[in-house]
Amino acid sequence: MAKDSWISNLPSTVEMVEVGPRDGLQIIQEFVPTEKKVELIDALIAAGIRRMEVTSFVHPRFVPQLRDAAEVLAGINRNVCVCMAMVPNMKGAERAVDAQVDMLDVIVSASESHNRSNVRRSIDESLEGFVRIFDLAREAGVSVRASLATSFGCPFEGDVPVSQVLRVCHRLQELGVMEIALCDTTGMANPVQVSKVVGACLDEMPGLQWVAHFHNTRGAGSANLVVALAEGITIFDASIAGLGGCPFAPGATGNVPTEDMVHMLHEMGIETGIDLPALITTARVWEEAIGEVLPGQVMKAGRTCDLHPLPPLDD
Repeated sequence: MAKDSWISNLPSTVEMVEVGPRDGLQIIQEFVPTEKKVELIDALIAAGIRRMEVTSFVHPRFVPQLRDAAEVLAGINRNVCVCMAMVPNMKGAERAVDAQVDMLDVIVSASESHNRSNVRRSIDESLEGFVRIFDLAREAGVSVRASLATSFGCPFEGDVPVSQVLRVCHRLQELGVMEIALCDTTGMANPVQVSKVVGACLDEMPGLQWVAHFHNTRGAGSANLVVALAEGITIFDASIAGLGGCPFAPGATGNVPTEDMVHMLHEMGIETGIDLPALITTARVWEEAIGEVLPGQVMKAGRTCDLHPLPPLDD
């Protein structure tokens, strides 16, 4: 293979899906007031985010931070942004549809152990439960995507066979899903593995939309994103300032930071439609609002094109 063959196959545009308001905030212990969530989400929309997972309709006992899901959806500026909500079961889906969400995001794991830890069901029980959710969504005219957790490894079981990932994806396709996000829930993926998993999924189910969802737990998020890009994925989840982590997966840290990925893509000549300076400002606002030091790098270092004056030289 020629050195530059993968570079010549890169797309000209990429869609960034912001997941910080759900995947990020779910791990924050101190409740962020609803009006502050709305303000922060509106700032992301103003920066150019056009699809966002804004909340989850999960039982507040499990994720108390998101107990105001309906209020958040009612408060934000939804005119130019497709608003998704994660739903773990039929009751959550009903609440989300009642709140007039634009897209449902159902969650299932590729590993049995993680699925039981995350939603207290086996994989097959989860898939069977999705039948009614898909029926509800069709009746309501709401699209459904699926997030497949632990697609690249499980913190309890280790390796997850590609055949198992494909089995679950095929069943989701049969149910009528329009998009599947392959999720590296605890940052276990490496670039070679990403190439194998993503390549197999796109080869077997080319009619689906595919999303890559990488966590940066072990610092490989950017490398994995580039490989997924080269394999043909053009939609990526990311979290503002790298906020987040899964409360049901040991050691999980946040997704790859949205502004870091947008910066890298723009430097590669790939457009996202996002105003990067505005996004960087928004990342700093989120960090201040959360009251914690977040792992995003570009909001600290600035853009590559932000040059500095040469210091005085000694005579």
